[in-house]
Amino acid sequence: MASLPMPTDAPAPAVALTWRHDGFFERLSAAYGSRPPLQPVPGAQWVARSEPLARTLGLGDWLDSPEALPVLAGNQVAAGAGPGLATVYSGHQFGVWAGQLGDGRALLLGEIDTPSGPMELQLKGAGSTPYSRRADGRAVLRSSIREFLCSEAMHALGVPTTRALAVVGSPLPVRRETVETAAIVTRVAPSFLRFGHFEHFAHTAADTAALQALADATLARYFPALQGAAQPYLALLQEVTLRTARLLAQWQALGFCHGVMNTDNMSLLGLTLDYGPFGFLDAFDPGHICNHSDHQGRYAWARQPSVAFWNLHALAQGLMPLIGDSDAALAALEPYKAAFADAMLDAWRAKLGLRRLPQASPDGMADQALIDEILRLMAAGRVDFSIFFRRLGRFSTAPGAAQDVVRDLFIDREAFDAWAGRYRARLLAEHSVDAERQQRMDRVNPKFVLRNHLAETAIQQAQAGDFSEVQRLHQLLQQPFEEHPRLADLPDPEPYAGFPPAWAQHLEISCSS
Repeated sequence: MASLPMPTDAPAPAVALTWRHDGFFERLSAAYGSRPPLQPVPGAQWVARSEPLARTLGLGDWLDSPEALPVLAGNQVAAGAGPGLATVYSGHQFGVWAGQLGDGRALLLGEIDTPSGPMELQLKGAGSTPYSRRADGRAVLRSSIREFLCSEAMHALGVPTTRALAVVGSPLPVRRETVETAAIVTRVAPSFLRFGHFEHFAHTAADTAALQALADATLARYFPALQGAAQPYLALLQEVTLRTARLLAQWQALGFCHGVMNTDNMSLLGLTLDYGPFGFLDAFDPGHICNHSDHQGRYAWARQPSVAFWNLHALAQGLMPLIGDSDAALAALEPYKAAFADAMLDAWRAKLGLRRLPQASPDGMADQALIDEILRLMAAGRVDFSIFFRRLGRFSTAPGAAQDVVRDLFIDREAFDAWAGRYRARLLAEHSVDAERQQRMDRVNPKFVLRNHLAETAIQQAQAGDFSEVQRLHQLLQQPFEEHPRLADLPDPEPYAGFPPAWAQHLEISCSS
């Protein structure tokens, strides 16, 4: 399997910002994007910075330098860097072919050398590009804070994702539903390649030579182990399929809703990409729609795995001029079903603290039935998703033990009691030790997730000029599994792990974030 270099949290020695002039897109022609001029913003100021990511990338010293703020505001070109690039792509939006899209408000500053390997730095909200489709190319403070917090939180949860280095704010007015102020997010990833890049050259541009050059460069840079395959483009499709399957299982297990899984928002490297109208489940509802603009519920939580499979078919169509055999392409997609099912079963088992029994049936039907039943009971009682799994770690297998800390979450307590009896029997069958199991469960069931009301509180304070809650929440979300996170300025983090307040039920998140 091709390896994916991603930053770890190990500190790296501080290094100078070294720009690569033979980066991925630099080796391709001008057909893959445009280089718009800088569009400076007035009054640039720091809103938030991810110091852990800066240290990991060896950018701690640079981030404190006088150059960092104007560069990450999009106000000046960094020393040694070339002009920024907006890439072109196409895609399906809400299941409908949208034609040419592209980086309408994103600007790739270039690639830098880091201790974790080459990384792309991209500004989101830096202004209009040739692909803005008459829009302003700006992002607002509200959506920028949400993306910063969630991308860094997802990394701390162990989910493959793009990262966020910083948010820069500006008093520049930006009109969305109301007039808001502008902000720019600095995003970091090994690559921001999307399914839509390949769809563009297969369909909109109908340029097979450009498509092949893109695919060959992708294989050489990100999947070198696949270059020797008998059919490398098929091997690429299958590898992306497997990565996507594993990613979706992680989303589902955390109760994460992306909200806008268009093909142009799907990462070729299997990363979580483009945080817009996302949300984490509060009360468990499989049909939960986190995007107020998703009127048909296409991207509801329970539908995300099937949508990802649909999107992979769209990618396969984009690669068909190179593959040439539709049956072979379908065969490359087929492993998605088993890979997702296996990863999902493993994730649910881990969340329930179950180990695989040697005598269990190979397909895990008994465990799957146990999982399906508790999810059904949670949905019927609208039980809080994150709180249930965290509290379940305190379940006791002692005879006659009270399970009130979990039981009280359910309206139908008798139904829970019946399930708890089967759950206890399953734990005893593997000789589960409560204390050891709790430790394992606490490592996969987060105590802290970025609920909408937490983000909204930080946003409201930031809009009033106080960015302290953004940074405080960012620090807390770097320790999502810790029972007692270590935060100097937050002596009591417990309210951040509690049930959402009543007013949170009325929060609506749209595609404008």
